[in-house]
Formats: sequence, structure tokens, C-alpha cells
Amino acid sequence: MSDNIKRIYFDYAATTYLDKEVLSEMKPYFSETFGNANSQHWFGREAEKAVIAAREKIAAIIGAKPSEIYFTSGGTEADNWAVKGVAGAQAAVGRHIVTSAVEHHAVLDTCKQLEKKGFEVTYVQVDKEGVIDLGALKAALRDDTVLVSIMYANNEIGTVMPIREAVEIVRGQKRRIYFHTDCVQAAGALDLNVGRLDADLMSVSAHKFYGPKGVGFLYVRNGVKLEKLMIGGNQERKMRGGTLNVPHIVGLAKAFELANENRERNNEYIGGLRDRFVSRVLSEIDNVYLNGSREKRLPGNANFSFEFIEGESLLFSLDVLGIAASSGSACSSGSLDPSHVLLALGTRIELAHGSLRFSFGKDNTVDEIDYAVDALKKKVSDLRAMSPLFYQFPSEKSKV
Repeated sequence: MSDNIKRIYFDYAATTYLDKEVLSEMKPYFSETFGNANSQHWFGREAEKAVIAAREKIAAIIGAKPSEIYFTSGGTEADNWAVKGVAGAQAAVGRHIVTSAVEHHAVLDTCKQLEKKGFEVTYVQVDKEGVIDLGALKAALRDDTVLVSIMYANNEIGTVMPIREAVEIVRGQKRRIYFHTDCVQAAGALDLNVGRLDADLMSVSAHKFYGPKGVGFLYVRNGVKLEKLMIGGNQERKMRGGTLNVPHIVGLAKAFELANENRERNNEYIGGLRDRFVSRVLSEIDNVYLNGSREKRLPGNANFSFEFIEGESLLFSLDVLGIAASSGSACSSGSLDPSHVLLALGTRIELAHGSLRFSFGKDNTVDEIDYAVDALKKKVSDLRAMSPLFYQFPSEKSKV
């Protein structure tokens, strides 16, 4: 591949780059203010001040108390801790958990692990756009339900869930049931004010909004009983052992601050790019389906299924042209199984295999959008020309 090939990044849902302003904020804590935030001397106190400031900044953005913010290694740990932590702490009260069929594997696999330990899990279905069935959610709640975990926005198809309405259903039960929401994809694009959402626990990861990889936080409402996930130290108010990653925590807070300040402007710009991309693809390529809701979706997400071709082949063909996209969740991209999210929408298995996710960021341009659509049209045509399925079902070729 030529070294001077034009590179276009359309995989911001997998990760963003580290913002230069965020990096600048982090730099002193790598080699100058390098102390352990738990050490009882000047070096440690200076590091602790940075952690305290970061905690206060994040809490203020989401309308929480600093004591409700717990730093983690990212969204996966935060999800694991929320689900396992509540399950462990509430096991004597009940052993039933409710979640959706389209959650990230950090939640789904954790629930499956808990099932092996005697917990029961109800997986609520979604409609064809990926929106949770609120009636089914209400029907799933039982006297022994201890936790409901529903993501705010889906990582693959970008559908935004009616979290506030879901919380209201849970709050309407006679007994207190904790509500956790995975906000990893929503952070930076949607308002995460905890007073508005009213969730008890919320997971966030920095690298989705131009912060560093390997750091995130779990919001835990004061009073929520949570079992420890990481033991072996007194950090995080004795709830999570391990030396705090001070530079990354500082970067997380700065990135979250910038994302919140620029959210409306970025959403308008990125949403415009997405709309242009979606409109051109749907109007200029036959036999293509937009996965998820056209309206209730994240501004930077466009997920398509292309009839008669394999998504992986299309992904690699675009990569040769310098266009980076994704065949689904970055955490499960090595799997040959069709997306569990698309299958939950009722998508046929062969069509689910022909899916790609394009996700856009604040530095993408209209020219990049148009270049990518033109390239996509050609590559889809080329791959279909080699596909026996394309000629096997001629009556289907004109359907969109």
C-alpha cells in the first residue's frame, strides 16, 4: 500500500484520538507531579489535589456529588463493577437482573457469568429500530429484581434509548430496584445529568470523547450498596484497590469538560455530515438498509447492511483506499459471528453479515464524506459483481 495514500477515519465510535489540549493538561503528571495520590508527602498531596479537582469537575458536569464518582480503567470495568457489584451486594434480597438484548458485551457477558452463579437474567427485546420495548421492560420486573441495566445509546447502531421513561417504570415498583445505564457511547454527545436521567449507576469511558484510553468512571448514587470489584488497596474510598492513574484521570476530566462545552456545536456539525452520508448512500446504492432509528440516533453514527456481500470484504476493500470503518463493535470485531444487535432487530443472518458501521468525528469534512460515498458505491458494485448471491436473486436487486 502506498505510504502517501489519503487516510480517512470513520471509526470514532471505536475510539477517538487524544485531543492536544487534553494531552497538554496531562503532561505534567507523567514526570513532574508524578507522586502516588495516596502517599502522605508533598509529592503525593500534589497528585491527590489533581485527582480531587478532576473528581469535582466531572461531578459538576453531570450534576452529581464528588463522592459519587469512582475512577476505573474504562467502560468495561465500570459496566462489570456496576452489574457484579449490585448483584453481589443485593444477593440476599434478590437474584434477578433485567437488561436488554442489545447491550454491550461488557454487560451481557457479565450477566451470563452471573447466571452460572445462580442469578436469573431477563433479556428484554427491542423493536426493529433497536429501541427497548418499555412494556416488556415493565412486565419483566419481579419481586426479586435487584438491577435493571439499559444502555443510553447503542454502540453499534447508535440508537438512543428512552432512559428517563425506563427509569420511571422501574421507580414505579413497590420495592427499590437499582438502575444502571451504560453511557460509554452517549458521553460527549448526550446530556448525562444524573438529576434528569435519575439513574443510580452510570458508566463512562474517556477515549470516546477525545480523552485517553484506559480510564473512565462509574457514577454511583450515594446510598447504593455496591460490592467491591477490585480488592487489595484503600483507594477510591476503600471501594477500588489500585494506584490511581493520575495523568489519565486529569485527561478524562479535561476531555469531559471540553466535550460538554462543545457538545451542541459538535453535534450539529457531525450530525450534518452523518445526514449527508446517510442520504447519499440510501439514494445512490441499491439494496442497502440503514440499521437503527433514523431520528433517535447518535449524531455520528451510520450503520448499514449491504445485500449480497460480506461486510468484512467491504471493510477491507475500503481500507485499501484509506477509509477506516468498522464491521461492528470494536470489542468483538475479531468474531465471525453476526452482530447480536442486528439479530435482535430482526435482521436476517446473511444481511447482518453484510453490515458496516461508519462513525464520524469533529474533524471529518464534507469532502471526506463525498469521497467515501463514491468509493463505497464502486466497491459495493465490484463485490456484488463477484457474488453468486447477487445473480441468484434477481428479483431482489431493485429493492431498497
